[in-house]
Amino acid sequence: MADQIIIKTGREKSLRRRHPWVFSGAIHKVLGEPELGASVEVVNDKGQFLGTAAYSPHSQIRARVWSFDQNTPIDREFFKQRITTAQALRDVLIAPHTNAYRVVAGESDGLPGVTIDRYADYLVCQLMSAGAMYHQDTIFSLLEELYPSCNVYERSDIDVRQKEGLKLATGPRVGVAPSEMVVIEENGLKIAVDIINGHKTGYYLDQRDARAAIRPYVHNKKVLNCFSYTGGFGLYAAAAGAAEVVNVDVSQPALDISQHNLALNGLQDAPVQHVKADVFEQLRKYAESGEKFDVIVLDPPKFVDSKASLNRACRGYKDINRLAAHILAPGGVLFTFSCSGLLSNELFQKVVADACLDANRDLQIIDRTQQTADHPVHIHYPEGWYLKGLILRAMD
Repeated sequence: MADQIIIKTGREKSLRRRHPWVFSGAIHKVLGEPELGASVEVVNDKGQFLGTAAYSPHSQIRARVWSFDQNTPIDREFFKQRITTAQALRDVLIAPHTNAYRVVAGESDGLPGVTIDRYADYLVCQLMSAGAMYHQDTIFSLLEELYPSCNVYERSDIDVRQKEGLKLATGPRVGVAPSEMVVIEENGLKIAVDIINGHKTGYYLDQRDARAAIRPYVHNKKVLNCFSYTGGFGLYAAAAGAAEVVNVDVSQPALDISQHNLALNGLQDAPVQHVKADVFEQLRKYAESGEKFDVIVLDPPKFVDSKASLNRACRGYKDINRLAAHILAPGGVLFTFSCSGLLSNELFQKVVADACLDANRDLQIIDRTQQTADHPVHIHYPEGWYLKGLILRAMD
């Protein structure tokens, strides 16, 4: 008999609705002694099958469902089918002149805890759950089989692994580690990515569409790119003929890569400044000096780590949006984003509206953005929708 998790009476609704997470509080009993990450049957109090899941005894999310079909074994063929199905979607979605995208988006592609990003001839993997780690050899072997021209590098160096009882892990798993930054192509632009030390898996692939959306607004305009990281928005603006671009970030190495990216695209002489500063402080300096910008980008890191931090995060979002609204030129355009999944679209819009009210500015929403389509959201897993953006125009 397979190891089992028995769900408490009345706590099976989310599983019936095919949500893939089983929280510790919903569990009545664990039968057997499943290993960390091993597959278990999830059943209700009457013994009826609900799903096959990966067991994680140290996490609040005690199990993550691989399949709701009792006849689906969790074997090599299962992972191969999920990865090839995910790639088939990307084959349709990814535009020409782009060779960097998300191949597998965890739960939303039916592989909980598995993130795989492609950067040219490198696949970068994050295995964030006990189940993903349990099957790591199968996953890496399949990537070698399915992507014979690619190296595979692991970036399982995120804090959530510790909640799963896992150690951090990084390094080459197939092929070799890159000796220098990997140069990708995105919408025809060349961008250097540090897959070994960069944020996330190296770059913010989920903002590809938003970066492209800046193009119509920047020609002959003065652009401020806040939390610029390696300068993606600024690069698009410079390539589209901005009169001036200011990239602001607290990381000098990121700003150095931004300068390198300009040179990769023959834009080394473009009117682009790089300012190493805390964005909150720099925005206040601009506000105090009366400086104005025609286009402002606010693309901050995640401010919300838990529900307990939501109020503090809202204050942070309000502060930067208030300052940005204050220094936005008449008729100017503000691109503002949040990648905090716990902050709803409605609350984010309210925070930005309150910020504009405090700045005594009237702005109108002219467009919305979200994570790119290679970061899909499973219909039964709304937590997969995390990135939201507003494009606003000053009405005065």
